[in-house]
Amino acid sequence: MISEGTNTLQDRDSKLPAPRIKSVASKWMPIASPNRPLNLISGETLSEASLCFETYGNLNRKRDNAILLFHALTGSQHAARFNPAVEGVGDLWTKDCQTGWWDRFIGPGRALDTDNYFIICANYLGGCYGSTGPTSVNPETSEPYGSRFPRIGFSDIVDSQIRLLENLGIGKLHAVVGSSTGGLLSLNLAVRYAQRVRNVIPIATGLETTPLQKIQIFEQIYAIETDTNFAGGNYYQGNRPSSGMAHARIISHKTFIATDIIEKRVKPNDHNSAQSLGWYRFNHPLESYMLHQGQKFARRFDANSYLRILDAWSSFNLLFELNANDYGELLSRCGNQRHLVFSIDSDSCFPPVEQERLEKQLKQANVPVAHIPVRSEKGHDSFLLEPELYAPHIRHTLDAANLF
Repeated sequence: MISEGTNTLQDRDSKLPAPRIKSVASKWMPIASPNRPLNLISGETLSEASLCFETYGNLNRKRDNAILLFHALTGSQHAARFNPAVEGVGDLWTKDCQTGWWDRFIGPGRALDTDNYFIICANYLGGCYGSTGPTSVNPETSEPYGSRFPRIGFSDIVDSQIRLLENLGIGKLHAVVGSSTGGLLSLNLAVRYAQRVRNVIPIATGLETTPLQKIQIFEQIYAIETDTNFAGGNYYQGNRPSSGMAHARIISHKTFIATDIIEKRVKPNDHNSAQSLGWYRFNHPLESYMLHQGQKFARRFDANSYLRILDAWSSFNLLFELNANDYGELLSRCGNQRHLVFSIDSDSCFPPVEQERLEKQLKQANVPVAHIPVRSEKGHDSFLLEPELYAPHIRHTLDAANLF
């Protein structure tokens, strides 16, 4: 087990000075055209599509030091440094988006060491931070796609990023890394493109979408679609479905952060007993805090994009997609890879039993795997907040692979 103050490698990393945050700009890469459309698992196609991405570090001459980083549910391509604005994203790019979501993990000497590796992070297909999605202009109508944007699956997101890699001239990845839903995408790539990656690092994730997750996803979808401003997904000329989005975030937020941490963040003077929803008057500052989190999220994320990503998460099913009988058969494809699995003991979104199951299935398939149980009070979001608990193990796995 890893705990604060007991691991010398961890201590060494925690004492590294924080790098100066330098500016970085997002870039775009076409990944579909009329001559090469992207066929989606829904049966629909995208005849034009681009991904918005950022890179950190340098690609070496052999082009074999690339690491693909998948962001989590509502993250973006902006994983490190400072990015004040992304063209076409508008006011969704709030101050919360400007500093990279994994900035403390990426840089010289850090978990993803930019002195040695070339890190690529792309906004999901269907997202709202620059990649083609519901807010993008539909070439057939010259208006935003809105409700016309097709359903997507996690396999579509992976396929689109494989095309990005091909366009960058990268045939095989040194590693793929992802946390939460990004971990599901990492496993998707590892199984479906087994020969294209050497190391797989899924953090706080699992093999499939759990029944509880499916329920919570549906609760969020229902909250958004029943907001009268949602207008069937065609709200871009009117008011955003902010109430539904705030409600959705309240549903999900409690699974991302441990309740003890939420309580510590709440300040007694945040409570306004006069605040109300109508008849109901707030009784506790926790209510004000959760509403604030929901409203903040509604300002920075598009509802149609959120629905597409939630739908993709809910329908994630590798066994069905690949017509496999069991996970042993499926994961046997990964025999030439090395897996590093992280779990978080206080995680209520992807609890440790999910990573234990993943480890068991990998071992049964004879796939080399190490499982690191992280002890943290911060819940699921520990992977965003505590680099010292992850960096030594990530660095060791990435660097050791260079010896073989």
